[in-house]
Amino acid sequence: MNHDPLSILVVTVIAIFVAKLWLEDYGKARAGAPNPRSFPGARSVGLGLVLLGVGAALALVAIQTAGEYALDITRQQSTVTWLFLLGMVSAGFLEELIFRGYVVIDGRGRAALVGSVVAFSLFFALLHFHWAEWKGFGSGWFELTPTKAAAWWTLALFVNALLFYWLRFCRWNPSRSLIPCFAAHISSNVAVFLVKLAQGFVVGVY
Repeated sequence: MNHDPLSILVVTVIAIFVAKLWLEDYGKARAGAPNPRSFPGARSVGLGLVLLGVGAALALVAIQTAGEYALDITRQQSTVTWLFLLGMVSAGFLEELIFRGYVVIDGRGRAALVGSVVAFSLFFALLHFHWAEWKGFGSGWFELTPTKAAAWWTLALFVNALLFYWLRFCRWNPSRSLIPCFAAHISSNVAVFLVKLAQGFVVGVY
């Protein structure tokens, strides 16, 4: 998606449409008439947890960036365009709704919840395919790339996913609101983009 404006715009339109529906459910819950089939996490939460999530997400970006310099892998990152920022914000919303909203085992005890959080956090990290290069259909599909960069970026995604799950299921979020998750993930993605910009890895508009 890095260099495909059409894909970025399609994801952005989908995110805006789904966000509108989610906000409608959120508004109904705030008004005391929740939709029985509402999207997950369409509930209110205290501002403190939202700010904590954003702060933790930004701290992880700082650690990730410092690690890239320590491992001398900064130059191995991809180059993106300004339009890609839209995709990163949209992905921050959609990924939280899907993973922290649906892809988790809740209501079956703490062991099932913790186990699913760890398992799906690993799945979330691997799904970004830093560890493999897409070769195309009929060409072996993927080629494994077991590099320091792949390991570091996959680990960073895993830790981020754990943070996002924690924000939804911690005791300070009794309503299981997704708002802290949205805020933390989008802040993280924007911060990553700004780091890329400062490092010279953002070129052109699209």
